[in-house]
Amino acid sequence: MPIATLSLHSLGYCCQKSPPFSFKSSFLSKPTKTQFSFAFKTTEKRPFSHIVSMSMEAGIGVMGTKLGMMSFFETDGTVVPVTVVGFREGNIVTQVKTSATDGYDAVQVGYRRVRDKKLTKPELGHLGKAGVIPMRHLQEFRLQSVGEFETGQKLAVEEIFKEGDLVDVSGTTIGKGFQGGIKRHNFKRGQMSHGSKSHRALGSIGAGTTPGRVYKGKKMPGRMGGSKRKIRKLKIVKIDNELRVVMIKGALPGKPGNLLRITPSKIVGKNIPKS
Repeated sequence: MPIATLSLHSLGYCCQKSPPFSFKSSFLSKPTKTQFSFAFKTTEKRPFSHIVSMSMEAGIGVMGTKLGMMSFFETDGTVVPVTVVGFREGNIVTQVKTSATDGYDAVQVGYRRVRDKKLTKPELGHLGKAGVIPMRHLQEFRLQSVGEFETGQKLAVEEIFKEGDLVDVSGTTIGKGFQGGIKRHNFKRGQMSHGSKSHRALGSIGAGTTPGRVYKGKKMPGRMGGSKRKIRKLKIVKIDNELRVVMIKGALPGKPGNLLRITPSKIVGKNIPKS
């Protein structure tokens, strides 16, 4: 049974140019798409496409373990602070992804051998299909071309890098826990004497009436550290094949024993296209 009747003449002057007609709506029947096409703009759903947001690397990289820092003396007597990076068993290609099968070109590399019971059955199945040893860490390196890589190939550090090369090193920084504004954001403190009651407190975080709220991104106390960081264009000072270590100038993220990802530095126009 009809409940209401609506005519286009009651919608205003903007709709009077259309031919007059009326339609009936009921709570029991749903309005069709053509009934509301004059008032609502309809759009067709586009097919879902898989978009890869991974950044392109300048070349294949390796994974290593941070061992600590030391001083390195060059031939002219200059003292250089370096971070020593060691390499456990691993850096083996576990999967080669191509545009035809996965939508992008990348090489998956495994690092650090572990016992079988340390991994799940899906992980063991994936590594067993590639015919490689069980490894803890799997990371991808997206490249422009993957034709020279194959599953089970071992990546040697001395073949990928040489002394004097610039590399990008990424890892997880040391976690500091919940810290205040002074340590986390380098805020200044108030006077500790002369009757001051504001020592290490944060202070005002915004106006009252306008805007009456705290802006997003306001620097305040909170969790510090424990986040991924990348340090770019660090120089390789020394490669020791006997000790299986690489000495990189400067400090690297994380504490000793931390996992590091080492890739060639991106130089636009040289090893990375401008577009």
